[in-house]
Amino acid sequence: MKVSRLPVLSLLLWLCAVYFVGIYLFVGGFLLVRLEVNRTSTCGDVLQPGEEPVDFCRAKPRFRKVVLLIIDALKIDFARFDPNNTDPRPYENKLPVLEETVSSRPFNSRLYPFRADPPTTTMQRIKGFTTGSLPTFVDVGNNFASSAILEDNLIHQFGQVGKRVVFMGDDTWENLFPKKFHRSLPFPSFNVKDLHTVDNGILQHLYTTMVGDDWDVLVAHFLGVDHCGHRFGPDHPAMADKLAQMDEVIRSVIDRLQNDTLLVVMGDHGMTDTGDHGGESQKETDAAIFLYSPSPLFPGPPSQSEPDVVPQTDLVPTLALLLGVPIPYSSVGQVLLPVFPPHEQTKGATGGFSQLEALWINAKQVNRFLETYSSMAKDISPESLSKLKEEFSQLSSEYLAMVREGRSSSPQLAASLQAYLTSVRDTCRATWAQFNPVKMAAGLAILAFACLTCFILSELSLVLISENGPGLKAPFMVALTAGVCVAAGQLFTQGYIDVAWCLAAAALCSELLFLRWARQSRTITVAKNGSKKFASWLTLRHLLVPPLLVPLLRCASLLSDSYVIAEGRVVTFLVFSLALYIPIHLNWDGLLLPPSHDPLKPTGLLPAAALPPSTVRKESSTLLACLGVLVGSLYLSLSFHGCREEQGSCRPSPFLSPLSRLQDAQLKNLHYILSVCSLGLWTYLLRRCLRHYGNLNSSGGTVFTARWILPLLSVCLGLHWAVSATPEDSFRNLAELISLGQLALPRTAFLLLGLGLFLIWLDPLTVFVKTRTATPAKNLSQPPPSYRASTGISPQAELHHLIPQIYQRMRRSLDDGELSGGNEVDSRPAVEAYGLGTVYSAPLLLFCGLLGIGLLLLHPEGMAVSFLLLLLEMGALLHIHASSTTLSGLHGTNSSGFIVPWTPVMLWSLAATQFFHATGHLPTFPSIQWSAAFVGFPDGHTGTILPASLVTLNTFASHILFAVSCPLLLFWPLVCEVRGSRGSRACGEEGEDAVMEMRLREHPQQFSSALLQLSTRYLFILGAQVFASVCAAAILRRHLMVWKVFAPKLMFEASGFLVSSVSLLIGVTLVMRVDVAVGRWFKRLIPDASR
Repeated sequence: MKVSRLPVLSLLLWLCAVYFVGIYLFVGGFLLVRLEVNRTSTCGDVLQPGEEPVDFCRAKPRFRKVVLLIIDALKIDFARFDPNNTDPRPYENKLPVLEETVSSRPFNSRLYPFRADPPTTTMQRIKGFTTGSLPTFVDVGNNFASSAILEDNLIHQFGQVGKRVVFMGDDTWENLFPKKFHRSLPFPSFNVKDLHTVDNGILQHLYTTMVGDDWDVLVAHFLGVDHCGHRFGPDHPAMADKLAQMDEVIRSVIDRLQNDTLLVVMGDHGMTDTGDHGGESQKETDAAIFLYSPSPLFPGPPSQSEPDVVPQTDLVPTLALLLGVPIPYSSVGQVLLPVFPPHEQTKGATGGFSQLEALWINAKQVNRFLETYSSMAKDISPESLSKLKEEFSQLSSEYLAMVREGRSSSPQLAASLQAYLTSVRDTCRATWAQFNPVKMAAGLAILAFACLTCFILSELSLVLISENGPGLKAPFMVALTAGVCVAAGQLFTQGYIDVAWCLAAAALCSELLFLRWARQSRTITVAKNGSKKFASWLTLRHLLVPPLLVPLLRCASLLSDSYVIAEGRVVTFLVFSLALYIPIHLNWDGLLLPPSHDPLKPTGLLPAAALPPSTVRKESSTLLACLGVLVGSLYLSLSFHGCREEQGSCRPSPFLSPLSRLQDAQLKNLHYILSVCSLGLWTYLLRRCLRHYGNLNSSGGTVFTARWILPLLSVCLGLHWAVSATPEDSFRNLAELISLGQLALPRTAFLLLGLGLFLIWLDPLTVFVKTRTATPAKNLSQPPPSYRASTGISPQAELHHLIPQIYQRMRRSLDDGELSGGNEVDSRPAVEAYGLGTVYSAPLLLFCGLLGIGLLLLHPEGMAVSFLLLLLEMGALLHIHASSTTLSGLHGTNSSGFIVPWTPVMLWSLAATQFFHATGHLPTFPSIQWSAAFVGFPDGHTGTILPASLVTLNTFASHILFAVSCPLLLFWPLVCEVRGSRGSRACGEEGEDAVMEMRLREHPQQFSSALLQLSTRYLFILGAQVFASVCAAAILRRHLMVWKVFAPKLMFEASGFLVSSVSLLIGVTLVMRVDVAVGRWFKRLIPDASR
């Protein structure tokens, strides 16, 4: 008999596919996605009507230089001045220079509200006012592993025409525009408690740079106001001091300006009353912009026709035309009309464009972008696109006719051009910032049904695996039919096929068909003896148990941004609480201690204990000791957490920094020794476990991997850490050798890892078989000889795990049904099999251990201690589960075959999330460890697949390890089975010694059912977390923190589910592969066997 491999894998693949379709649909309707157009404007673009191609940049610009002062988080309330306010708050009336200049020099200056598009984060805002585009949550482009702006932008255009750009301030600019500046003075911006370092650093160089002549564009980004808001809030005396400092800075810059220089003072976003930003409230989006030039900038004083609010995107075309550079290709901004003179005033002017000329150039550039974008992406509705094209065609005809006929400018034409530009921007904003509620609802429905299907499938696993089970043929055919019908309908009605809706129809129909079948058989379960009994398992009593209440509570908490921010510590507490529930529940049921004999009670009322008191005490001690190891691991793992921006008082773990960044030599050595010791202990514990159960005695590929590849990989990793930690200037004579080591050592480790995993897959058996000749009849009374298969296995372990008399059917087949108490009466050989009792768990354990070292390679060296804690926690959870299973059989209560209860499965999934945080990761994009993409590839990559894979492996390392090793929850109670406890297992046989995992071979249908149930329970918990994140994102899509907290959480949960489900399938498939190898081994050993 063999395990039903195809039904198990097909059901799991179907479940995963249904979840993937639900996630894909919801994400497609929720995330604001825009395709980047990687084209650039050039000086040769034909923008003027009726002219031959000329160099646009050769014309004399209005201004030769520009000073761009960015005061981070300068909201409009900070910039306004109210002389009637006699009792101003700390942030009011602290920038009088702006109002004084506007009042005294109305032809030279203006102050406007400067409105940002959400999300109001600094990086996205810089992208907005340099490219002129509308950044969304996900900008699809080829900028993986780098935050560099690849779209056409002002900084690139300045460089193209030879303008020297000098930058100083927030180091975010250095990441966004690498190697784009003539001179750069970046200062670290991470520490929000530091109000002065960046600002004082700028002031040391700002004025000396201005009086020099080695610059054309000067960008200074001050951070003090923003950091003060984060630390104290705007209503604090420190804000008054910081704004007063900025007032002095603006005055000093104005005094040093030349006539051909434009000054722009602006904020990138505002802030809330608590000093935060990132959302879309008006307090966060409304910043300030101040324009000034010593020479007249405006044709007249402020008038009613001037804009009430200036969108940030309008700065891009305005600056571009004022300085004589092409407008960036993807800009949808509109020129700020008041800074351009009317057409009549440009006659005899020294340079620059009139209002109508600027509008025409702007409109032609925007129309070109619209045509290019609409040809690449299909998200703009055809109706809107056609209307805009027709409008531009009409305006173009009017403008060209006016130029040919030499007529004076028409105010109506200028107004029409402005209206066209506004329409394009509104259309793009509506397209890129619009949720698709139908897709979101469809994704929610599919995910909800998927969770329900997963739960039902776990409860009906034995029925589904049975020969009379429904199978997937009917759901597959229904899904295929539904998908084809929807595709045909779309093709007939719309002329194209939307694959998302075809997948949605297929997934939903297959789910509904399965649920219909489950409803018909929902009260039927199959008992052990094969008879049917009725049991309603989908009841509140069945669902409201502590192991299921914990995930329910956690899922409900995902609606709280405070929980998401503090999730790392909360999940640690949940693991501890649920683990503590196990001994408390056992003690409540009277199973933790040996039952005391009560002489007053008559005999026969209670069943005889299945385990002797000494065994019960030993198992209880093991459980409590492992609980202590678990608590210690949980406590120590808190030392490896990272910090979110919202956690102001938090300090990230020092172990998150690579050794190369540590300046203290003693601290560096201490970290290295600790990391190497942790790595060595990881390797030792794995080999010790395999040796203890007799799995290192054969000559197969898995044993070769454990004996040689595992230690070699560890040595390789330790050497790589040593080379990477070496400062570049320490050993200049060995610089080439160190560089070679940084390249060769990690690649060698990758090669060893791949070879080891391949050998485990190719030859997973760790069984060593011995045959011995018959014993002479005169020696029948002597004890059978003992053998040592390896010097590395103790006699006690040999007695426990050699299993010379295991597997009674194999012995009967060898002896033709004649047993002789362990001795042969004829010349037939007796079989001794080392490691047969752990034949399934050993290769899986080694596979996970090897994979863990490979994943550690992608992390900072200090994470070796965290990975060791992960291994210890895994072992503690497995032994707690095994001991509780054994103790549950004290009175024969464990009659559920190989079923793994909900509690260990829930603990396993929580531990995966807990170690996601304990390896320095967070559900935020800034916390992604991009350096993992360059391990073994210090010179970068030519494509994106490999670096994306490396970063994914780094980010979801804990998810991968726990998902792959999930089947160990099924095997470990058998591995730790108490020897000599006859009848202690429902699936055991009387008179049979502990045969460990060989019980699974005796009951293949129960084995398949238990494996399917374990996998679906794990998937259900993961799927419930994704569904909760999806619900939170849908319900709170207009919440202040949606793009800062809930949307990143959704992305990480969805990605984690994808990685975990694939890893779980790999683990289950490896178990199936071992089962195939075991079956072949028995066929070779017993040719007549039918197993």
